[in-house]
Amino acid sequence: MTSNRLLAFDLSGTWRGFWEGDTGVWILARGVPIALLLIGALLAARFINWAAQRITRRIDAQYQESDQLVRTESAKHRQAVASVISWVSVALLFVMVSVQITDILAIPIGSLVAPAAVIGAALGFGAQKLVQDLLAGFFIITERQYGFGDLVQLNMVGAPEPAQGTVEEVTLRVTKLRTSEGEVFTVPNGNIVQSLNMSKDWARAVVDIPVPTSVDLNSVNEVLHTVGERAMRDVELRALLLDTPQLMGVESIQVDTVNLRMVARTLPGKQFEVGRRLRILIIAALAGAGIATKDHTPTVSNISATGDTVSSEAAAAGRSEQKS
Repeated sequence: MTSNRLLAFDLSGTWRGFWEGDTGVWILARGVPIALLLIGALLAARFINWAAQRITRRIDAQYQESDQLVRTESAKHRQAVASVISWVSVALLFVMVSVQITDILAIPIGSLVAPAAVIGAALGFGAQKLVQDLLAGFFIITERQYGFGDLVQLNMVGAPEPAQGTVEEVTLRVTKLRTSEGEVFTVPNGNIVQSLNMSKDWARAVVDIPVPTSVDLNSVNEVLHTVGERAMRDVELRALLLDTPQLMGVESIQVDTVNLRMVARTLPGKQFEVGRRLRILIIAALAGAGIATKDHTPTVSNISATGDTVSSEAAAAGRSEQKS
């Protein structure tokens, strides 16, 4: 019995001595605060990410529950800003935690000036691309070049073909696009040299109709004007149109074919769907009037809100999306 008491007393004394020693004092005075700071930083980072995701889901839910056919420009911008703010907040949080840990460890800041200068110079040469990506992302978001849900085409440095798809995420460093085939492009913002937004404010569907030179163009014009009026009477198509489709007239003349062009201003990103529906109406109307289209199917190209013609690559990608 006495030996057990002595053993318990020795263990208690050893345990008390450990916490009163240098190691125990360091753990209590510095180790525990550092651990609490790290745990708190991780929890705060998780909370920031959760809050940002909740905000973006709420913005998306407002769009899903409303009767809007497309997202507003302000909603796209808010979602992009929420993603950037969460990323910057997490970065600032860990910088502040690092400063606090340095203060707890009593590391003199003056002694870090020389090593920091060397490391900063090395990072300055090695992290130029990262800084370029961050600056490019900052201007993309502040200038509202594109946002979540936009259909864009990005031309990149050294890339043989542009990346085209729907924007799923925009941060200061990268832009993520999902193609019509379901693939995801991750594009560093610093690599983007030109961005083409095909769903900003409004879009335009352009339908070219080839007809034989032997037909009466006045009759064809009357049929196509009727198609424009019929499109505005179609409930589903009218919801996608901003005004009545207009016949622009003869676009080009070939040996045995005359190409007529019809244009329609649409909601942003809806030019492909409107183009498909217009082609159906045009083919049915011409067939009903007994007018052949020279075994050609009217083609659809797309014009952005600024009125610039989309490149052949974008038109080809648009046609592949129509087929899908």
